[in-house]
Amino acid sequence: MTITAFNDGWAYRTKVSAFAELGGVSEDWTTVTLPHDALIGTPRRADAPGGAAAGYFPGGAFEYRRDLLVEESDRGRSFFLEFDGVYRGAMVYVNGALAGQHAFGYSRFTVRIDPFLRFGEVNEIRVECRAHLDGRWYTGAGIYRDVRLIVKEPVHIAVDGVRISTPDIEPDQAVVEIVAEVVNTGAVTTTVVLASAVEDEDLAEVARDRSPVTVLPGERAIVRHRLYVADPALWNVDTPSLYGARLLLRDGDRVFDEHAAEFGIRRVQVDPRKGLRINGRTVKLRGACLHHDNGPLGAAAIERAEERRVELLKQAGFNAIRSAHNPVGSALLRACDRLGMLVMDETFDVWTSGKTDFDYAGDFGEWWERDVEALVAKDFNHPSVILYSIGNEIPETGTPFGGVWSRRLAEKVRSLDDTRLITNGVNGFVSVLDAVLAGARQTTSSEPSGGGVNGMMTQAAVMMNQVSASDEVTGRTEESFSVLDVAGLNYGDGRYELDRELFPGRVIVGTETFPVRAAQNWSLVMANDHVIGDFTWTGWDYLGEAGLGSVGYGGPGSQTASVAQPYPWLTAWCGDIDITGQRRPVSYYREIVFGLRSTPYIAVRRPLHHGRTVLATPWSWSDAIGSWTWEGFEGKPVHVEVYSDADEVELLLDGTTVGRLPAGPDHGFRADFELSYTPGELVAVAHTGGREQGRGRLVTAGEALALDVRADRSALRADSGDLAFVDIVLTDGAGNVHPGRDRPVTVAVEGPAVLQALGSADPATEETFSGPCRRTFDGRALAVIRPTGAGDITVTVHADGCDTARLALRAGAVEAVEHDVLVP
Repeated sequence: MTITAFNDGWAYRTKVSAFAELGGVSEDWTTVTLPHDALIGTPRRADAPGGAAAGYFPGGAFEYRRDLLVEESDRGRSFFLEFDGVYRGAMVYVNGALAGQHAFGYSRFTVRIDPFLRFGEVNEIRVECRAHLDGRWYTGAGIYRDVRLIVKEPVHIAVDGVRISTPDIEPDQAVVEIVAEVVNTGAVTTTVVLASAVEDEDLAEVARDRSPVTVLPGERAIVRHRLYVADPALWNVDTPSLYGARLLLRDGDRVFDEHAAEFGIRRVQVDPRKGLRINGRTVKLRGACLHHDNGPLGAAAIERAEERRVELLKQAGFNAIRSAHNPVGSALLRACDRLGMLVMDETFDVWTSGKTDFDYAGDFGEWWERDVEALVAKDFNHPSVILYSIGNEIPETGTPFGGVWSRRLAEKVRSLDDTRLITNGVNGFVSVLDAVLAGARQTTSSEPSGGGVNGMMTQAAVMMNQVSASDEVTGRTEESFSVLDVAGLNYGDGRYELDRELFPGRVIVGTETFPVRAAQNWSLVMANDHVIGDFTWTGWDYLGEAGLGSVGYGGPGSQTASVAQPYPWLTAWCGDIDITGQRRPVSYYREIVFGLRSTPYIAVRRPLHHGRTVLATPWSWSDAIGSWTWEGFEGKPVHVEVYSDADEVELLLDGTTVGRLPAGPDHGFRADFELSYTPGELVAVAHTGGREQGRGRLVTAGEALALDVRADRSALRADSGDLAFVDIVLTDGAGNVHPGRDRPVTVAVEGPAVLQALGSADPATEETFSGPCRRTFDGRALAVIRPTGAGDITVTVHADGCDTARLALRAGAVEAVEHDVLVP
């Protein structure tokens, strides 16, 4: 048995049929390494059918191909291709024959290919897919997650056939139950021995078991082992201890199959009095909703990119993510396991009622069960996953038939995994959307086309909680909520205290909330035991839904804000962290609200727009940035925001007090100052009980201009799953950023690596992520370097007016992990 990465050696192109090629239509093949997003490099245009929702990317159909040499000696073995995600409508061909297909763009699926292989020859693997008006955000396209080639003997452990749970946990002992499915595709009844072992993080064996199993031809057998681990190290967000399970299927010296998996020992409980408990300890979820794209990389879920996102989200104070609005990939889950991040993994954005012209609603009735099965199979052994969400803002949840579907989905999940909690991101506004639409038809809307449901919610933001807390929503959603372990509420904090009285057994989580209500929402979470957490929209900025969190300006009689900004807008611009991984001011504000930061944070609104009417959506933050460098605005008025949990904040400019204002929870954790811009040192001093609590500082950048180029890591693995993220910053040479001197930067890479992407956080730009040159935004850009082999790598960065900067990296060979021989 072998499991190998199958990411190298692919080529792709825009899909061309054989009939089109006969007619003279031709497209060149481009060599790529998976994961790969076929859409991110395509030209955007203002008239793209998906508009702002898709980030003005036009969509398209694509095909991938790769050769596979199969030895004659492999005849009789089973061959599988495991795709962690293909967007979308994947058709997998082997030597021109359809071997398998999958409709959904976010599920892991496996295709058995040996019936179509020519043994002793080179075989062609081809995958077709497309993206077209089938998502409410940037979906990407192509084979955007990992692919694995799995080769097994006729008697083997089934693909996704090992499930590990910890049903009994005590301080001195934990029961680890390993359930394995053994398959016999051969023609002879076979008796084998399945041995299993549990290893701790030091690879020391701590428990083992074995049992013979007889499997008839064409049948499957379930083997259960109960292993006992003494003095277990429990998995939680602070100490994410992992164990390894190894399984060996053999008869004497002949090994039929082997399997390895990581898992954690932990218990999840919930009730309205003690809330969410992990290993008996109450935990409040400091949550971030997270779309699946990786900014400059597009939808490509390269392992290091997924790991970095989790690292940065955790550093920003989050302890949980909600996948929005689709199952996350395996690479992200592995990172959450290792780093200690809780996960709410979500199934679908639609059930039977579509939200875009060609979305999953057309496939839901036929495919939903297989996709739920795929979700659970992927997640089962990951301790980070504590919640399954069966949907997001599903209109059917306010109808009796939505109650039927809610029950079907919830019970399907429970039949596969009864160890985790089930929720649903229910938006009361959307659940009674038929009534809202009926009322809306009687008025004239100023919302431009493309706003959709988000546009209606923007217009109705003031009344959102009133709608969500209405008797109509209470009655119409009761059945849908009744099937859940935890009631998920999108923009429904008006129900938190109401439901404590109406439904005493109801546990609530804020599955999606407005960033501007961060303080109010968190105070409700902390004040109510039955409310277990809050998930902001969003933790990380994303492509598509362009302008959802935009900030505009106008004069008297200005128009209302729009959630669908015109081309060249690209990103939603509503994340705590921008698409390059830089924290925005709202991130520091939220960290203070969470009680994780005592140092005040200073953010300065762009003085260019001072005094103008602000046009913002409920997902907007201000346009402030952490800078006191505003060339050309000397002597002009400027607005300074200081975030602090202290009683008061004193603001000093070059040592002179310019104001002292209350802050802390009673004043929204912020103090707002008006002053004139003068270069120098701006200091915010936080005071509580008459004593200094902490101080924040901004310094005007000097006249010099230099490139500061730094990688997140200089030592890389020599494989395509690793990346180096290189921050490129325009500074004065002393570390102070020049946000007003943006200019193009050019990046060159020498050695065994490629420039995978180059971009900035600019939410509205016509530049692409695929070229070697990109303009900075607020003084910053990001280059992503991908190794292609082992050796020394040099990254050279050039910008007009700056000395050229060089950075040395090294990619080293991957070391194998040694285990003792597992003998049954």
